[in-house]
Amino acid sequence: MRYHNLGRTGWKVSEISFGAWAIGGSWGQVSHKDAMGALNKAVDSGVNFIDTADVYGDGRSERLIAELKKSRSEEIIVATKAGRRLPKQTVEGYSRKNLTAWVEDSLRNLATDTIDLLQLHCPPTELYSRPEVFGILDDLVKAGKIRYYGVSVEKVEEAIKALEYPNVQTVQIILNCFRQRPEEDFFALAKRKQVGILARVPLASGLLTGKLRRDSIFAPDDHRNFNRRGEAFDVVETFAGVDYETGLQAVEEIRKLLPPGMSMSQFALRWILMFDAVTCAIPGEKNPAQVSDNCRASELPEVSGEAMEAIRRIYDEKFRPAVYSRW
Repeated sequence: MRYHNLGRTGWKVSEISFGAWAIGGSWGQVSHKDAMGALNKAVDSGVNFIDTADVYGDGRSERLIAELKKSRSEEIIVATKAGRRLPKQTVEGYSRKNLTAWVEDSLRNLATDTIDLLQLHCPPTELYSRPEVFGILDDLVKAGKIRYYGVSVEKVEEAIKALEYPNVQTVQIILNCFRQRPEEDFFALAKRKQVGILARVPLASGLLTGKLRRDSIFAPDDHRNFNRRGEAFDVVETFAGVDYETGLQAVEEIRKLLPPGMSMSQFALRWILMFDAVTCAIPGEKNPAQVSDNCRASELPEVSGEAMEAIRRIYDEKFRPAVYSRW
């Protein structure tokens, strides 16, 4: 496992980290045994950074992480998110009262006195023009409730705007073979400001594992069933906002590029790690086997120039027209 600086925090985090949405909820049933097995396997594999949110399983994800930290001696840096408890996303909802209450809830769930990294959880675009919200986060740092803060965004424009706030340490943004705009418009700016980049939805909700098919069936409580058209939250969170059929077609083209002995998931993650502006990828995992497969990406050879060009052509032809201007 290799490690990179996380913004200007002084922390070095594993380039393959752990996304803890799936063990919390909205991905079908994940048993306590599997969830803890996945978390422990991650730490055993060198992972030292876990990303979660207060709404993942209504706190279940955070509580599982607290259980992990209690049983392990290694340093584990935990990033959580706040803002999605609002019944409707409004800038006014990100008030001092609400942000303080959400932080206190996460502190209880995580069984800690201070949150390592708090991220605003895909707030409305307008919020990035409201410096008073970031002032509240500064006050939470001064109060010792959080060490650092960042943002999780849906749009590249939001990521760019967030860089105007000097104490933003990290930006979490969708990056995968199907969603390449951040590399074009954002990476150089973030690198210049020494802001960490957390690549979220790196496997496009499982499409880039190469295991999904046209007839794949998802559980009723799996967002890949109930949110395909954005019925519950922004469609960008499900299959990275791309058309499912088009994604399957692209996967078959990518499969031809795989070097011997490399899984589709490993290839997709290794592709992300080719961009030196990226601090880490945060794939979601539901069991130890998935963790092992994903973590191996860190030790595999670089993706060839020819393969990088091929991935770019696939993106340009199949996805860019639909996703570039939207997100």
